[in-house]
Amino acid sequence: MKKLAERNPEKLIDLLLERRTFERTAVKLYDRVLSLMSASEDAQILGMLDTMQAYRDEEAEHQEWLEEQIRALGGDVNGESARSRLAATEARGIEQVILREDMELPHLFHALMAAELVDNAGWDLLTALAEEADDDEALDAFLLRQAEEEDHLEYLRETMSRYAESQVLGGALQLPTEP
Repeated sequence: MKKLAERNPEKLIDLLLERRTFERTAVKLYDRVLSLMSASEDAQILGMLDTMQAYRDEEAEHQEWLEEQIRALGGDVNGESARSRLAATEARGIEQVILREDMELPHLFHALMAAELVDNAGWDLLTALAEEADDDEALDAFLLRQAEEEDHLEYLRETMSRYAESQVLGGALQLPTEP
């Protein structure tokens, strides 16, 4: 991350704080969805629990890793920036959907998918910056997390696709169990 931080470490910390804010929110979103999934009596929903728990744990790891990077650059992991406040505001709408008591699981999966789209875009930006700075160490770290986020997104896309097929075309719902 040294090459990436050479020119403007404060701006890099700002970007990392933004990612950290969104990852922190993602952990809360997954926790809520997991609690509702665990209460389900639907075997297909229960069959998704391990995958969704693994994704939640990856989000928590991303948050912890980002905090380590922010500290290493001299930043305050509890600090805020304009970008992190923006990320919190953006996430608040998704959070409101997921925290509502009357939401059905398909709607919660949809909201999670929206969060993962934003998450993917954030890691994509960091990856592009690391490439431009020729920072192979940062690039490898970002690519690893970006690939995990892409897996989350693809799984949620598949889930939403299967719900849509069942609702629009009829037939039995077949939710994914493995990514």
